[in-house]
Amino acid sequence: MTPAVPLHAYQRKWLLDGSRFKAGMFSRQSGKTFTTTLEIVDDCFKAAVKTRRERWVILSRGERQAREAMEEGIKRHAAAYQLGFKTAEYDWQGDEGSHKALEVTLPHGSRITALPANPDTARGFSANVFLDEFAIHKDSKAIWGALFPVISKNGLRLRVTSTPNGKGNKFYEIMTAADEVWSRHVVDIYQAVADGLPRDIDELRAGLADDDLWAQEYELKWLDEASAWLSYDLISSCEDERAGDPALYQGGVCFVGRDIGRRQDLHVIWVWEQVGDVLWERERIEQKRATFAEMDDAFDDIMVRYRVGRACIDQTGMGEKVVEDAQRRWGSRVEGVLFTGPSKLVLATAGKERFEDRTVRISEGDVALRSDLHKLRKVTSATGAPRFVAERDDDHADRTWAAFLGIHAASDPMEYGYRPAARRPDAAGGMGGDGFWRPAGDDRVRPHHLPRLRGGL
Repeated sequence: MTPAVPLHAYQRKWLLDGSRFKAGMFSRQSGKTFTTTLEIVDDCFKAAVKTRRERWVILSRGERQAREAMEEGIKRHAAAYQLGFKTAEYDWQGDEGSHKALEVTLPHGSRITALPANPDTARGFSANVFLDEFAIHKDSKAIWGALFPVISKNGLRLRVTSTPNGKGNKFYEIMTAADEVWSRHVVDIYQAVADGLPRDIDELRAGLADDDLWAQEYELKWLDEASAWLSYDLISSCEDERAGDPALYQGGVCFVGRDIGRRQDLHVIWVWEQVGDVLWERERIEQKRATFAEMDDAFDDIMVRYRVGRACIDQTGMGEKVVEDAQRRWGSRVEGVLFTGPSKLVLATAGKERFEDRTVRISEGDVALRSDLHKLRKVTSATGAPRFVAERDDDHADRTWAAFLGIHAASDPMEYGYRPAARRPDAAGGMGGDGFWRPAGDDRVRPHHLPRLRGGL
């Protein structure tokens, strides 16, 4: 078969694939909508030759994109095939309101309708469907839930194309699922150019001037992986089954990071032990909706049980008083860190360098920790200044910032010595099992009763 429109090799491969369920992840400016609308017209042409009719619906991101698919795709291809057609534009009435519809009617009654995509329009037709730029459809999973039962029940065909747009959408699930139901096509900018697409790759990349967007839009990498400050591979490379177990504490100097959160965010205390040139996660305490007293008790317990050389605490907002109180109890070992754009950049850069150098060890197989570390992204603000953001779910990368604060605490080059607390010659008190003095009748550790550690601290 010779198409009426000249195509590049990857476009011909897509056009000639007659699979019932077909998904294509294509680079920007590679003609994915152009080629798929050609397939639709070609299908209607073959139906006309056999004096039968076909029904197709194009669901686009919005009305403008639907119109573009119709004007620049369907109508141009119909003209190239010398197919006479009639056009119509009307308000399509669905269960949830009215939607602008564009329609072309071809010989022998085949019809192609283009509409903005939403769950209402998705469930409103029993037809072959083309989901155009599906990754950027609003409510893609709801659209899918409304559409797929109709498609699967009636044996109709489905075409899905897009560039990536993160992992939180149905297109990502389609393209990464391990099944043989879908025929999947992946064409990045390099493959498209190798197949004849006339584009200057270096010029495009320089003009875009954004490495993350280039990775997503042209190299077809999922943006949340491409822009993640710590990739999953980097995180996994620093996991160790021996990390995160307080029982394995070797008695070395420790560094503590503490991120303050109370209502929506977590309060996280992270303990690193220095072993050689490697920081080992020894313990991580997470609290949500805890009182300030409970948070302070958890921190004081850490300061007692570990040989803490330095502790860095988020001093932003509600952290002001937390830092002040901790410094009163524990002295100069406690340092407050105000979270500003520049300070977060310093913290995040030092943290990433530790991961890249493999000089940290974190808990193995901790899904919540992996997700937290991976969700942090560096973006550029309108002023051009870098800033860090994290998708908010149950927390806000609180574990990550606690880890980075602890790494920052370990960056001080001073040598840390240690001298255990001496027994007080006070009949009213006694030594606890952990070697610290307590007043009589008190079996709890109260930091303000403890002598301050000296010898370089």
